Amino acid sequence: MRLASGIRACILMLVVLASCFFTACVGTKPASPLASDEPLAAPLDSLRAKMSLTLLDGNGKNRNLDAVLFSVPGKRYRMEITGPLGIGVASLLWQEEGWKMTFPTEKLYMKGAGYMVGLFGEPSLPMVNIHQVAALFKGILLPEGYETVEPPADSTRVEGAVYARETTGRSFTFAKEGAHVAWLSRTGGDGRSETIRYFDYKEFEGVEMPSRIVFERGSEKFLEIRVKKVSRNKSFTPGTWRLTVPRSYKPVGE
Repeated sequence: MRLASGIRACILMLVVLASCFFTACVGTKPASPLASDEPLAAPLDSLRAKMSLTLLDGNGKNRNLDAVLFSVPGKRYRMEITGPLGIGVASLLWQEEGWKMTFPTEKLYMKGAGYMVGLFGEPSLPMVNIHQVAALFKGILLPEGYETVEPPADSTRVEGAVYARETTGRSFTFAKEGAHVAWLSRTGGDGRSETIRYFDYKEFEGVEMPSRIVFERGSEKFLEIRVKKVSRNKSFTPGTWRLTVPRSYKPVGE
């Protein structure tokens, strides 16, 4: 089953949020959820982030959405995306024992296991590393352990850019304006450049980070995120980590 273009854009946004930050976290096995819905003690580094999203769909029209991320880095992630009037558009839950995504307006779902989330062979649902979602909210915009490399000597060299390589061997470039990272770019699976631009740095509960992030593929902007609020050291009820797939939903890809 092929997804409608609007929902495909929402899925793309979900996976981009999970893949656009390149600092990997090491996961540990989470504790089993409690039967009660009483709040649990706040895990270390847990946070809740509220964002507004503007997506440019395939028809050149903007779609405005809201998103809330619940994060216990390396252990559990939950994201809720809503449209006008608070109508649910998409939900994502990742835990070490498995992950699932639901799309209420389309009555579709996805399931999988491991840290790679997405649908193999589907361009609009690329496989991404879910653990990389928390780096932005720690103020970390560059890969941990990266090393700088010599820039190309030909005409492809970008003036002012730093050429670097991740510990995985993947290459990327970035530039700074003063102490702040201004942009980061790498080559996508389709051979086009994928660039993230960071604007309007602000302090959110003691951590300085960009409050506006723009995503470009080639020279075209396709997503803008505005971070509205970040709350740290949050406690969540066990219900946050439950996502039920109704029997009437059909799997994506069928």
